Amino acid sequence: MARPEVLNSIKEAERKADEIIANAESDAEERLAEARERADEIRAEAEEEAEAEAQERLEAAREEIEERREEILESGRDDRDELEREARDRVESAVDYAVEQFEAAVHDQAEEAVDAQA
Repeated sequence: MARPEVLNSIKEAERKADEIIANAESDAEERLAEARERADEIRAEAEEEAEAEAQERLEAAREEIEERREEILESGRDDRDELEREARDRVESAVDYAVEQFEAAVHDQAEEAVDAQA
């Protein structure tokens, strides 16, 4: 092969190598851009899933709190009802005692009045 042909062949090989490198760099840039885009998509999906899970947990906690609140209120109503029953029983006993004392006092006064007349 003659020198000009060798030089042309070398130049052609260098041009092809430059083209291959340019294509590889372009492919690498495209793949990197795609990877970044996919990473952004994955991050957005993960954030959405985390937000949805947080909302589910929050709703579950609210439901649990509401259930516990109802249990406490029911227990309080039961305690109140029992206290009211006890108070009514005491009122009746107190009234009975007061009536007995009043009757005894009236009876004692009546006896004293009878004794005083006699």
